Amino acid sequence: MIKMFLSDGSDVIYRYPDFGSKFVLPRHVDIWLPPGYHTDTTRHYPVVYMHDGQNLFDSVLAYAGVDWGMDEAITRLMGQKLTTGAIIVGAWNTPRRLFEYMPQKPVAKLLQNFALEHEFPPESDAYLRFLAEELKPYVDSTYRTHPDQAHTFVMGSSMGGLISLYALTEYPHLFGGAGCLSTHWVIGGNPLVDYFAGVLPSPGKHKLYFDYGTGELDHTYEPFQKRMDQHMKTAGYREDQDWMSRRFEGANHNESAWRARVDLPLSFLLTGL
Repeated sequence: MIKMFLSDGSDVIYRYPDFGSKFVLPRHVDIWLPPGYHTDTTRHYPVVYMHDGQNLFDSVLAYAGVDWGMDEAITRLMGQKLTTGAIIVGAWNTPRRLFEYMPQKPVAKLLQNFALEHEFPPESDAYLRFLAEELKPYVDSTYRTHPDQAHTFVMGSSMGGLISLYALTEYPHLFGGAGCLSTHWVIGGNPLVDYFAGVLPSPGKHKLYFDYGTGELDHTYEPFQKRMDQHMKTAGYREDQDWMSRRFEGANHNESAWRARVDLPLSFLLTGL
């Protein structure tokens, strides 16, 4: 583990270089601890597991030079008394990002052409085993977490939104909520949307957040998200209570857009914790 200052000197992250796995390629893992973690040693925290971890904290590392500002977002929510804080765990992506983030079971059942069109099939079941069986147990044993399902979340954007939803449906006993920003529905279309309708956990113990913009690639998502929203209603999820869906006029498909609205999914998932 390496204690690292962000490039602007504003905060500290704890980096685990080339965190090993028997399931997937090794990758860096960055962990950010909320203000007060080191002063109040009796407090335990919820955890948000995030994909594309190099884009979360430091503009020098982030795609196109803009990070999500996750440290700032949690600190703002703490200042607004919406949460007592959360630990953010960012697993970096790898050259196999597409295949680790593409939900595997719907490809096998509904989207066989995806596997035929690419060099190798999805590896997302293995990636989720890395999160569930290796990374989460390590974080829970090393940091003061609330390890239960109600305090454990997963979040990402684009393909990271898809794998977050897939994580929740595959491990509903581990994850209490998922934040799916600019979910990349178009890679599987209606068959992918309808697959998730059939595997949603029962409403009442999970929270799901979805959103999309109307600019760039995001403008293609609206019909699929509306279809998913209808599935959520049919499944009995209560809008704005255990499910939220938002449209952002003019928002593009990039880190700047997700940074601008990340407080909303975080507050939806974490308020009261």
